[in-house]
Amino acid sequence: MKVLVYSDDAATREKVRLAVGRRPAADVPAVEFVECATQAKVLQYFDSGEIDVAILDGEARPAGGMGVARQAKDEVYDCPPICLIIARHDDRWLANWSRAEAVVSQPIDPIVLADAVADLMRRRRGPAPLPVPQTAH
Repeated sequence: MKVLVYSDDAATREKVRLAVGRRPAADVPAVEFVECATQAKVLQYFDSGEIDVAILDGEARPAGGMGVARQAKDEVYDCPPICLIIARHDDRWLANWSRAEAVVSQPIDPIVLADAVADLMRRRRGPAPLPVPQTAH
């Protein structure tokens, strides 16, 4: 699955990639990361329909992840689920305003972020198919 990571800070994007890893949980597909440093590129990727999950830095400059998330939820058809990384726990109300499906506070805890991303990947993938019953011959 393609996971977009948005931050104007390359070090933040690297921390996110390392925290999520190649497969954030055993029951989800491998991750292919797409990195963006600008709001315009994020929206371009969202419009393309090729992004499955997005992780947005709430502290990105000049366009913060909260505003980007809100705009995407308002304007992008079938917008992928978004995990928002916030600097202060008190910003959670703003994260709710942005309509992000998951919120993780800094400093980034790899277990918490990987769990949040895996959950969003499961939501995007949809329910697992039912097993096919075996018939006796």
